[in-house]
Amino acid sequence: MEEAGAEAHRGTNRWPAIHRLDAATLFRLAVEAAPAGSRLDGVDNEGVPFREIAAVIGKHLNVPTVRISREEAQAHFGFLGTLAALDIPRSSAKTQELLGWRPVHTALFPFHEKIEIQWRCSTYTYCRPN
Repeated sequence: MEEAGAEAHRGTNRWPAIHRLDAATLFRLAVEAAPAGSRLDGVDNEGVPFREIAAVIGKHLNVPTVRISREEAQAHFGFLGTLAALDIPRSSAKTQELLGWRPVHTALFPFHEKIEIQWRCSTYTYCRPN
């Protein structure tokens, strides 16, 4: 669990994402064609680093992004701090193969909002993308 906490404060933990229209298509295919008991993963990518999610949110709210420890995240966000610290990469490769499904929409951010971020910050300092 200590490793997860270290991941969380660096923002390298990943959250998978899928566009709602791709999820709807997959749900329909699952009902129509998936064998009973199938495990389906409907994701567009293996995961977006949490720091990139935070950076886009901060950019749109015009607030700086700051690194905090796992303990600070739990104190500030409550149980959501624990969820935010999870590294949950997923792959939809088997689902795509089984159902012939492919995500076609941008999952988390519109393509023009994707930003490449190189972080130059240490723990507990304000982080600004280059």
